[in-house]
Amino acid sequence: MGDGTPKKLNILPDHFSAPSSTAESSQGDTPSSPQPKDNTSLGSHSQSRTRRNLKRAATMLNLFTLRRLPWVSDGQEKVELSAAELESLRSELSDLEEREAYLKAQLEHVDEVLRSARLSGYLFIRSRWAALPGEPPPIDDTEVDDWLPRFVVLQGPCLFFYLLSTDLSPQDSTLLADIVEVGSLPSYTREFDETHYCFYILTRQGLRFECSSTSKTQVDSWLSVLRLDCKSEPEERLPNGSSEAPQ
Repeated sequence: MGDGTPKKLNILPDHFSAPSSTAESSQGDTPSSPQPKDNTSLGSHSQSRTRRNLKRAATMLNLFTLRRLPWVSDGQEKVELSAAELESLRSELSDLEEREAYLKAQLEHVDEVLRSARLSGYLFIRSRWAALPGEPPPIDDTEVDDWLPRFVVLQGPCLFFYLLSTDLSPQDSTLLADIVEVGSLPSYTREFDETHYCFYILTRQGLRFECSSTSKTQVDSWLSVLRLDCKSEPEERLPNGSSEAPQ
């Protein structure tokens, strides 16, 4: 009581019992005569209700204690949280709310992409730079397995490359106006994997995106849409990336 903190209320068990009726009915009473009403059950019920009300009031007072917040459940041990623990719980709840808002933004972004994109889907991507005039031809690295999955979105005048479909910002992008050539590449098969069908996208800056998928239908869809938008004539590509003019 010295620090101003109210003490907890303890409910003491009732040590007083109501007097029980031990009077026996006289032998002279007839079976139809009325018996005196027993008040023991009424008194016990009233005392039980009073104890419950006092226990509930004590629990409410303990909840308003400043330094300790006890939570009491029937049949379980008492759990008490300090002010520091309560603040930690509030911080965790705030972090969860921020996480929920971020996940909601990701869901809305995916929904917007699926509704507005002309074409989207996961492709295996790797990038190569074309040889500039006067430079030696690039080293043949067709056997290098550096394909990485990317979520590719054709939206408006741009082609976006996302690391994941839930990412809010693309990892890379290119304008359709900068694409000068689109064509097929030889398929390849990874060890213990299906056949991957490939195509490439060449930009005017000399950057070539090589794309592949295990679905030939998906690759054909990308080729038809990009060729139509970029109006580029397909060329047969050799395994080293060089072009071969049709005969």
